Amino acid sequence: MDLEYTNPLLWGIPCFIALALGEMAYSHAHGDDSLYDWRDVAVSSSLGLGAILITALLQFISAATLLLLTYDYFNPEVDGVRYNIMGYQSFGWSIGTWLLCQLLDDFSYYWRHRFNHTVRFMWAAHLVHHSSDHYNFSIGFRNGWFTVIYKPVYYLWLAAIGFHPEMILVCMGIESLWLFQLHTSLVPKLGWLEKVINSHKQHEVHHATNLEYLDKNHGGILNVFDRLFGTWQPYDEAIAINYGMLHRPRSDNPLEIVTHEYKNIWADVKGARNPYEIFMYIFGEPGWSPDGSTLTVKQLQRQRPE
Repeated sequence: MDLEYTNPLLWGIPCFIALALGEMAYSHAHGDDSLYDWRDVAVSSSLGLGAILITALLQFISAATLLLLTYDYFNPEVDGVRYNIMGYQSFGWSIGTWLLCQLLDDFSYYWRHRFNHTVRFMWAAHLVHHSSDHYNFSIGFRNGWFTVIYKPVYYLWLAAIGFHPEMILVCMGIESLWLFQLHTSLVPKLGWLEKVINSHKQHEVHHATNLEYLDKNHGGILNVFDRLFGTWQPYDEAIAINYGMLHRPRSDNPLEIVTHEYKNIWADVKGARNPYEIFMYIFGEPGWSPDGSTLTVKQLQRQRPE
């Protein structure tokens, strides 16, 4: 089966560039040139281009390929109709199916994003997105180069239970479109919508280094999963946000930004004293150490005075 679909991101890229240029012009016209730093924009653009090239080189493990293989295996075709191995007919193309697929895509994104922050080898790839001290549309281009290696895994279950790969890929693209446009501080709170969707202000919280904001608001389109699973944190106008990450790579070299945490992991693994420490240095939370010399986000937050 060949996939014939248009990735929404192909239409989104020109819009992303237009949004970034518009934000630059608006901030300059209003005398706020601190919103953008040209060196930072150049780094974000380089990292975004690198992510596209890496993804192209790794097509053999791309989401499209793995989703297709999974769908074919779990939903064999019988007399022109696909049936899931559990016995029911695979899902079709109704509006309800689209909405359900988008909701479950959002659920998958939540857990992938949450683990990006709590599993060190995943954080090593994802931290690229948090490596700027600024918060603007150009940050939407600043993506890790190696997330493509594990990203598809979180969506394979959707193909396994009967959603068509084309539908899943379109829903993933819609999710990415929403996520990109969240990266601006110029949009105010959205009133009652804040109770349901992941808004611009809520995503500002996610990009903050303020201790009370760390590892919060992992949602994509909705914030319901943050509320359900204990990672919800509302935006507080009284708190001045500092953007970035606690231990940012102090370099504007894209290669250093992309690889520096992998180097740190390797150094820790070489100094490990037993298999448990090796495992924790790779799969434990970022900041874990056997002697408490470095701390995880949860440990830092527990030490925070009330």
